Amino acid sequence: MFNDIHIGPLTLHMYGLMIAVGFIAALLLCIHRGKKRGLSEDAFYGIFVCALLGGIVGSKVLFWIVSIPQIIENPSIILDFRNGFVVYGGIIGGIVASWIYLRVKKQNFLDYFDVVMPSVALAQGFGRLGCFFAGCCYGRETDGPFCIVFTHSDFAPNNVPLIPTQLMSSAGDFLIALFLVWFASRNPKKGRVGALYLILYGCGRFVIEFFRGDPRGAVGALSTSQLISLVIVAAGLVLFFLFPKRAQAAEAKAALDEPQNDQDGEKE
Repeated sequence: MFNDIHIGPLTLHMYGLMIAVGFIAALLLCIHRGKKRGLSEDAFYGIFVCALLGGIVGSKVLFWIVSIPQIIENPSIILDFRNGFVVYGGIIGGIVASWIYLRVKKQNFLDYFDVVMPSVALAQGFGRLGCFFAGCCYGRETDGPFCIVFTHSDFAPNNVPLIPTQLMSSAGDFLIALFLVWFASRNPKKGRVGALYLILYGCGRFVIEFFRGDPRGAVGALSTSQLISLVIVAAGLVLFFLFPKRAQAAEAKAALDEPQNDQDGEKE
């Protein structure tokens, strides 16, 4: 594929364009769904800014962690801010930054968590299309009919039939987004939509790693991303059952505190 599309004097970098389209689409979907739930539109803008910054930091830090052996051999890797980002670090960093932001704003994290995570999957779907145009995150060589041949990629081997893992990942992310939006419409308990994202994305990423052909770290028989996927899925399963209990306990506490507050008001 071609990452740079020339339209007269204008050059479109498709990877960056897809990232921007995904970001905007995710924000619009959040605002649209959030309004139906009476959530603050301004809070979503704040969440996206914090998630973007937290995601950049998190993806870079995780890259440094999984690249410790290479960094020991070549410390200059730390100073390369053009490359070397791990998606899982971005997800974790974005969630943590958003949680901190909502705590400061005294907003309920789970309400926004459930609205935002389907949009994250949507943004990732567009991001993987960007990977497809750029040729990064490419698949293994194949002699099957389901393949893609790059001719102008700076990342993937050119003129070699490869498994189109980017398109597979993109399709999976879009399907996760659609499923989560549908699941949310069933009015599940608080926190379960967001937790289900962790489960579904983790499972999908674990499977897709078997078809990847680009250089990646490994831990025994698993790639680094597969090992992190197992942790993410386990965390998602725990949170799927834990979040509703915590939300119920918080609502019960608020209900008990309310009569006490009313009595205090009457005394005054």
